[in-house]
Amino acid sequence: MPEFALAGLAEQVADAARVLTAPAAVDRLSKDFYWYSPVLKRQLAEKTGDVAVQPVNVEEVLAIARYAREHNIPLTARGAGTGNYGQCIPLEGGIIVDLSRMDRVEEITAEGVAVCEPGVRLAALEQEATARGFELRMYPSTLAKATVGGFLAGGSGGIGSIAHGMLRDFDTVRALEFVTMEDEPRVVRHAGAGVHEILHCWGTNGILTRVWLALTPAVAWSQYAVAFPTYEAAYHFAREVAESEAWTKRLVTVFEWPIPTFFTPVKQVMADGQALIFFMIATAQDEAFREAVARAGGQVTFSGAYTGPRTQPLLSDYTWNHTTLWAMKADPVWTYLQAGFSRTDCLQQCQLLRARFGDEILFHLEFMKTGDGQIIPGSIPLVRFTTEERLNEMIGYCLEIGMTIANPHVNYLEDSGRFRADNVQLLAKERYDPRGLLNPGKMLSFRPERRP
Repeated sequence: MPEFALAGLAEQVADAARVLTAPAAVDRLSKDFYWYSPVLKRQLAEKTGDVAVQPVNVEEVLAIARYAREHNIPLTARGAGTGNYGQCIPLEGGIIVDLSRMDRVEEITAEGVAVCEPGVRLAALEQEATARGFELRMYPSTLAKATVGGFLAGGSGGIGSIAHGMLRDFDTVRALEFVTMEDEPRVVRHAGAGVHEILHCWGTNGILTRVWLALTPAVAWSQYAVAFPTYEAAYHFAREVAESEAWTKRLVTVFEWPIPTFFTPVKQVMADGQALIFFMIATAQDEAFREAVARAGGQVTFSGAYTGPRTQPLLSDYTWNHTTLWAMKADPVWTYLQAGFSRTDCLQQCQLLRARFGDEILFHLEFMKTGDGQIIPGSIPLVRFTTEERLNEMIGYCLEIGMTIANPHVNYLEDSGRFRADNVQLLAKERYDPRGLLNPGKMLSFRPERRP
């Protein structure tokens, strides 16, 4: 960016100290957890913005957007940077808008809706909600760091999805406000189905500035680790609990052996050579749950109360994509896929994958509810990376045997799993950012107007 542009940017915020130009700071705010993918690690390592700015209110966001629009400067918004697809990595430089200072919880309504700014940490919101008798419907395994805005822009579900579906389901996101990059940037509010124009769009359609997020009544939870001699036995019990309406649950996660060996801080919960399931079950059902485990031939290897984000040990720290993180810590050769197995043929698909790829793939399932109320086995299988060609062969075979794949090794929306077939996201991009200045390069089907 030219010097005049940097000087002008500093005039858009009340404190010029919130315009960051130090290379180390800009580089840090230009990155996320893209390095989970060896493909993206190679492609994105050198990408960085030119400057970062930290607005503290919507008026400053509007001023920054107007300035970027006037001078045709690319602008990329970010939360805590816990995404894994390179969502907030700028491909064309420009301005990084770090929304972490917009972190107010404005209200938690009597009906259980949190009204908050995008920089609110999910862990802080969980604590504030429980103090009022509510809790998050779902949260990612990055609970301690992730922000509300980052979760809505780049996430999809997590702990709690077994009961409440994904972010796009059951009106969890009631409404949101965002700043556009039109000829004259403005604040737009969407509610109801309109949120899907902006939800999970990586900040390509607008900059989130306010969110209305539905909560759920708080439950006293117990954590369980349950071991079974085989992966198949573990799968069947986990599925039975997941599908039964008799159980109040927040987490049902299955790991085949040797995945549990990667979780060194909680090695006491393992049973050597056995598959492992992590559960969160209502504390009121403790006795009944232990009896169900015994009847199924399982062994409770750990139980303890969930008392909030600082619970130790916190078993959700080893689920969803944190499973991949622990595997990579044990051996950097591991990466992952994001897959959907058949509700009826999951084990058969696992057998086909094992026959084709052997120990190049390890199975890790997360049960979740779909928008129409079905319980399905989603999966974040671990993959031993050798070459990009072999990785693409795995993806192709998964699709061939009827699985779905949200490819975590691409840096654009269309193949990453949440691009809508009805094209509402693309149409919103054309409406709210016609010149393609917001996080450019992340929506391949978009064709920007010519920039002068």
